[in-house]
Amino acid sequence: VQLQASGGGLVQAGGSLRLSCAASGRTFSHDSMGWFRQAPGKEREFVAAIRCDGRRTYYADSVQGRFTISRDNAKNTVYLQVDSLKPEDTAVYYCAARSGCAVITLRTFYNSWGQGTQVTVSS
Repeated sequence: VQLQASGGGLVQAGGSLRLSCAASGRTFSHDSMGWFRQAPGKEREFVAAIRCDGRRTYYADSVQGRFTISRDNAKNTVYLQVDSLKPEDTAVYYCAARSGCAVITLRTFYNSWGQGTQVTVSS
């Protein structure tokens, strides 16, 4: 599956963005999806994941209550609404896909990755 992430940008602390990830090449509704992020000098970390049918989501503790993952299977797109942004949220955000419905937080279980979109939060 091919993934194309978009929606990143420069925003002040407290602001919001909506990240999108468009998928093609495989039946989207058969894949669970995840968002990860990587800050300079740090490892790529889990942010959020959603079940293939959208019925279950899971978040990293650091974003719980501020970020919302959703999907539109008719549009083959997964979204990440990021609110109340903090400078420590600055990173390249990646969407990822894996075959199967289960919500997975471990990046090694994902077999397709998008190119990433930069989110920069100024203080």
